[in-house]
Amino acid sequence: MIQPEKIIIADDHPLFRQALLGTLKLKLTQTHWLEAQTIAELEQQLRDNNDSDLLLLDLHIPGAHGFNTLIHVRNHFPQIPVVVVSAHEDHETIHKSMGYGASGFIPKSTPVEDIYNAIQQVLLGNVWTPDAYSESSPMQDNNNIAERVASLTQQQYRILMMFAQGMLNKQIAYDLNVSEATIKAHATAIFRKLDVRNRTQAVIVIAQLDISDVQLQDS
Repeated sequence: MIQPEKIIIADDHPLFRQALLGTLKLKLTQTHWLEAQTIAELEQQLRDNNDSDLLLLDLHIPGAHGFNTLIHVRNHFPQIPVVVVSAHEDHETIHKSMGYGASGFIPKSTPVEDIYNAIQQVLLGNVWTPDAYSESSPMQDNNNIAERVASLTQQQYRILMMFAQGMLNKQIAYDLNVSEATIKAHATAIFRKLDVRNRTQAVIVIAQLDISDVQLQDS
């Protein structure tokens, strides 16, 4: 049995998070668990604990936009394997998660014992997906968009997410404690990397990496 030193769990549902931790802590007794309920908290945990052994990521953590967070984490923290833990159980979401670099995909309806086994498999360097999932042909859709999003620096990505929330340059500058001129300079770089001309087009681009709610399963 592998006993990882640090695992980050990024999920904003306290009941699910605490139930999962309550069980896993009994098995992974030497592991230090780090929690994040928002993208801002996750970014802080990643910066402070870039030696973590694993990230358990809910794609719908507040502040996330579809697969963008997964893509961003895999680009900037490639040393940390990511297992997506999601209420979505459809083939497309699993397929895209794995295509964007996840080492595993765990539906929230999965029994805790299977979640533990999945974590062990990923820590051994393997991948884990539900038994019902069968990998199809390599994913082609949105690969170019994913590459463009992955090319953003951490600060550029943070600002892009603020654009998506509708925040003004003045508000972003205040929150990040920088000048509006700095935000404008970042915006220019973001637009160039995403191959767009303005904020609206940038938000439309990242929206293409959103997750459909059509097949969302209650958990």
